[in-house]
Amino acid sequence: MTRWFEDIVIDEPFPLGSHTFSAEEIIRFGRAYDPQYFHTDPDLAKHSHFGGLIASGWHTVSVGHRKMVDALFAEEERLRGLGQEPGVSGPSPGVNSMDFKAPVRPGDTVTYQLVVTDKRRSNSIPGWGLLFNRLTATNQHGDLVYEADLVGFSKLRDYRMPWRLTLLLALTRVPVLGKLIRRGS
Repeated sequence: MTRWFEDIVIDEPFPLGSHTFSAEEIIRFGRAYDPQYFHTDPDLAKHSHFGGLIASGWHTVSVGHRKMVDALFAEEERLRGLGQEPGVSGPSPGVNSMDFKAPVRPGDTVTYQLVVTDKRRSNSIPGWGLLFNRLTATNQHGDLVYEADLVGFSKLRDYRMPWRLTLLLALTRVPVLGKLIRRGS
């Protein structure tokens, strides 16, 4: 999130936008990244248990991830426009679960949403918190097509490093002491 850890509200929906999947786009992505016949060949796909061409799950994920990044940048701009300093997002330590619930077909418009379901301060990285997120994607009929539980870092706004940690960090920058400290850990 581009909000400070302290400002993130649990269970607040964060809309990411929608995308309409075309047959051409599904085939192009399938050929490049997931070349299975039900993603690349409409004639063969008719006879599959899917009953026609479907988007690769990774295509659905990739579009959703792009929507998420774009929405977070837009939120950063919105906050700056209000005269506020946006928070700092960090990397993601992983995906806890990912489920493809229903196929995405040509012509489907998929709407993505992110919700922070929980948060806590990081036990291992001072000054950062962990966000536990649910990303969902629904088609134009309201059917859930994809959901994932993601984890991400968010910087704490008012974090002050404890003096002992500050001293240790400073000592690691002294050449001889730094080598001794690094050897000991």
